[in-house]
Amino acid sequence: MNVPRGSEDHESIESPPPENGPGAKTSRDRGGLGCAVEVIGTLVLTLVIFLLVQNFVAQPFQVQGSSMERTFVESDYVLVDRLTPRWSPYARGQVVVFQPPANATDRKEPFIKRVIGVGGDTVEVQDGQVFVNGVALDEPYLFHNAAGVAEPTVAGNQSRWVVPEGELLVMGDHRQVSDDSRVFGPIPVSSVIGRGVVRYWPLSEFGIIATPAYEKVPTP
Repeated sequence: MNVPRGSEDHESIESPPPENGPGAKTSRDRGGLGCAVEVIGTLVLTLVIFLLVQNFVAQPFQVQGSSMERTFVESDYVLVDRLTPRWSPYARGQVVVFQPPANATDRKEPFIKRVIGVGGDTVEVQDGQVFVNGVALDEPYLFHNAAGVAEPTVAGNQSRWVVPEGELLVMGDHRQVSDDSRVFGPIPVSSVIGRGVVRYWPLSEFGIIATPAYEKVPTP
């Protein structure tokens, strides 16, 4: 018996629509809520990364005031390293940014100064010069006046300090206008935010912040 063509019994499998064909899901099908969730998630992740970097790795700092001239001038931007001091102690000659001491001024913004003495050092100001452990510091970074002469360092009520362990004695490079450890004494290391590593603005002054060696200063 002849079976009419096209009437055979058979199993059929329906293929899914092609990816880009009719019936394919597009981004429109996700709706506005899904897109909003993606955007919010990206923003939150970006914010978390930014906060982690700023709090544990590096932080930008804008110089205010003239206490570090001519190394820095007001409105320079410095990148502060917050990470390496966790295993590498602060050293003489480094530029540091720290929270203002309670006995300093009413200013709430962080200070930027240079480390002159570390724990155990004896620092003295004599005849316009700074001595650490009996050796006069060579300080090429000091502010020079119009005649090109480095202005002297003047002591306040105190001219000699023995820096306690866990503290730093700091001074500004423009000594005659700087409120520093000559006024408020040594600062605790715990108050230091980090050390300046790069000046990144203005671009014309971009560069690594140099640290003098002070090779002749003995370890106490």
